[in-house]
This record gives sequence, structure tokens and C-alpha cells, in this order.
Amino acid sequence: MSNSSFTNVTVAGGTGALGFNIAEALLNDGSFTVKVLRRMPETPNDKADLLASKGAEIVYADYNQHDHLVKALNGTDALISVVSPGRTGSYDFDALQTPLLDAAKAAGVKRFIPSEFGIDYKVGDHPINDTKASFREKVVNSGLEYTIILCGLFAEYLGVLYDIKNKTAKFYADGSTELAVIALSDIGKYTAESLKLEESRNATIRVAGSRLSLNEILEKFEEATGSKWEVVVDKEVKHRFQNKIDPVPSPMDLYISVVLERASFENIDNDKFSFSPRPLVDVINVLVQMASI
Repeated sequence: MSNSSFTNVTVAGGTGALGFNIAEALLNDGSFTVKVLRRMPETPNDKADLLASKGAEIVYADYNQHDHLVKALNGTDALISVVSPGRTGSYDFDALQTPLLDAAKAAGVKRFIPSEFGIDYKVGDHPINDTKASFREKVVNSGLEYTIILCGLFAEYLGVLYDIKNKTAKFYADGSTELAVIALSDIGKYTAESLKLEESRNATIRVAGSRLSLNEILEKFEEATGSKWEVVVDKEVKHRFQNKIDPVPSPMDLYISVVLERASFENIDNDKFSFSPRPLVDVINVLVQMASI
């Protein structure tokens, strides 16, 4: 572990589900001055207020105005992009982030961490991943330092597969398929600490909270709810989507099937960091409690 040369860190998208956890982890670390970049116009936001109360500076900018972004990023050592479709409605991660990269270069930012935070992928997997891949190439060739952080499936989003209210699991792959799953708070900690890690410079970092099969995760949900669940298996999502066979899956169903194909890592870098990730059962218990409200 090395001392960080990054004192001033800006989080673009710092009031989203993941962005908030990253911004909070940076503030809790105590080594960084944190700026949260939000899109104009200014709108009330409880998470922004909470981060501000902890010491973050909340800054608004017009992402379509280069000069606005450059001014907002002046003094930034590291820019962490956690942008998502949000108000834009676009899943084009290249188009969403290119203005940030251009402004970062103009503002003298040292390191750019793009909005990856997901699975290993290959071009052609899905349009979302294709746009991430094209932007990743821009980042690598930008001349800025970079860190690519891959972490598998967000534990808090397991509801896309495990329907707690109806006690039904929908698998798009065999139940023995292994997933890398991680809590949002741990992604925040890994991201913050990566800025102090020499091995993260111009590198891809893979981290995970747990690596379990679909069936093993199902068992934990069954234990938490005290009931036996029904399992629905649908392995034909890609085939039906590509050939427009009814019922035609949604693009998100297709994306989930892609995630299940590739959401496990042969090698992870957890041992490079100073903490142990949160047990998956803790997140599952919270999800079950929330579903009962």
C-alpha cells in the first residue's frame, strides 16, 4: 500500500446508489477532499445533503458545456465516474462519459476511473457492454492514468433474480453457475483504497464479496425467509431475443442473461486491500426485511 498522491477526488454521479457509497467511503477514509459532481439544473437531493453534511462539496455543471465541466473539475486529482442513464435515459456509456474525459484532460486531472463496476465482458455481449468497451479504449489512450474496477453483481440488486415477495427465483442459466457478488458499500471501500494502491495504476482490478452459485445464493434466501422457493429456469433468452420469438425478452432480460454468463472471476484482487468484504448473508437479511415492510 502506498500513500495516495490523490488529494482532491471528484465523483461524477455521487448521489446514485453506487456513487453515494463511493463518495461516502472517500469521506470516511479521511484522506481525501471530496467533490460530488451533479448535472444541472440544481434539484433537491437527500443524498447530496447528507454527503455535504459530511464534508463533500456539491457542484453542478452542464455536461453539454465543456467549459462548465472544466471549471467544475479544476483542482481535481482523480475523477471517478459513476454516471448512469438517470435523467438522460441513455445506456450509451461512451456518450455519457466522453464529455467528462475531455474535460478531465483539459482540467489537468491525473487519474480517471470510468463507470465500469460490473462484469468482465467481451465486445458483442450486449450494447451496454459495447459502449463501455469503446469508452474504455478512449480512457486507456487518453494519456491519463486509469483504473478499471470490475466487481460482479451488486448484492443489493439480487432481486432481479430472487423475488422475495413471491418466493420465486428466475434463473437464466444452470443453478450451478457461479456469481461474483458484492455489497455496494464494499465497492465504495475498494474504490477509495484503490487510489492508494500502486498496483491499481493503469490496471484492471477485480474484487468480489462472495463467489457462490445460483443455487447456493438461493439456499441463503430460503434460510432467511424460512421457506422453500420455486425456481423458474429460462436458458433461451438470447435465442428468443435474437429471433424475436414470443415471449420476446426485454433488453434488460438479455443483459441479465449476459451477466450470468460472465459474472464470475477466476482471479480476484481482494488480497491487495486492507479489509474483508461484507458477508452476503448480511445483505440478504436486509433485503428480506425490506421486502416485509
